[in-house]
Amino acid sequence: MIRRLPRSATLLMALILSGCVIKQQQPAPVEPTQPTEPTQPQPVPQPQPVPEPTQPVPQPPKLKTINWDASVQPLVAQMLNSSNGATPGSVLMVDRIKNSTNGALQSEKATDAIQNALANNGKFTLVTNDQLAQAKQTLGLSPDDSLNSRSKAIGLARTLNAQYVLYSTAQGDVKTPTLQMQLMLVQTGEIVWSGKGIAQN
Repeated sequence: MIRRLPRSATLLMALILSGCVIKQQQPAPVEPTQPTEPTQPQPVPQPQPVPEPTQPVPQPPKLKTINWDASVQPLVAQMLNSSNGATPGSVLMVDRIKNSTNGALQSEKATDAIQNALANNGKFTLVTNDQLAQAKQTLGLSPDDSLNSRSKAIGLARTLNAQYVLYSTAQGDVKTPTLQMQLMLVQTGEIVWSGKGIAQN
């Protein structure tokens, strides 16, 4: 025989049972998710360019330089052969070459080449560079002064007690100038020899 529970007990049992069910049905606590940074797109590897075959870099054209020694030697040889009337040992002053070209000329190198070609010539005694510089200083001229005229060159040669003066000019295109030399008597200014030639590279 089943005994009935009092109504209050029945309600209590129902509440207990429903409480258990409620506890079981509670959802699990959800942890808040941290906002994630947007992922950067990975760079797509670019294909390496195929290297082109290397071409040699063109070299700039070499500047032509005048071979002064080779340019003046034939003229000096002509002068020495034609100056048979000169007294051996006569003093010769080589004037700095006058630049009458269309550009800058290495006048000092040209003048040095003339003096080198006349070294040990057996006919003339050359005025030294020191003597020439001292004479120019006496006359108030710059050591690098190109006298630019035959009369000035003769005047300087007289100061140095020279019997002859070699007056030279370079004319025309500066790359291949024409060289002209004149051997003059200091006493009279007479041109006793004249020669001309093209400068060699």
